[in-house]
Amino acid sequence: MFAVLASLEQCRATLVAAGNRESAHLISVAILDLRMKLNRLGEDDLKSLCDEMVQSDNPDKLRDPKLQPGQRRQPLLRVVK
Repeated sequence: MFAVLASLEQCRATLVAAGNRESAHLISVAILDLRMKLNRLGEDDLKSLCDEMVQSDNPDKLRDPKLQPGQRRQPLLRVVK
């Protein structure tokens, strides 16, 4: 699986160098999915990571006045298999 991951990363680099950003982005999603499987991470782990990253960039960004304490927002992205 690590060889597949390395091949995907090379493909992504080639696509970026050729100016095919949309295709490179799709390959990035495949890389993310494979890395999550290799590290046994679920969608909830990814969501938590994204929330932490957004919160560290801008602490006020996650505060939604319409949400009650403990209530979660709808995910902005969903991993599709």
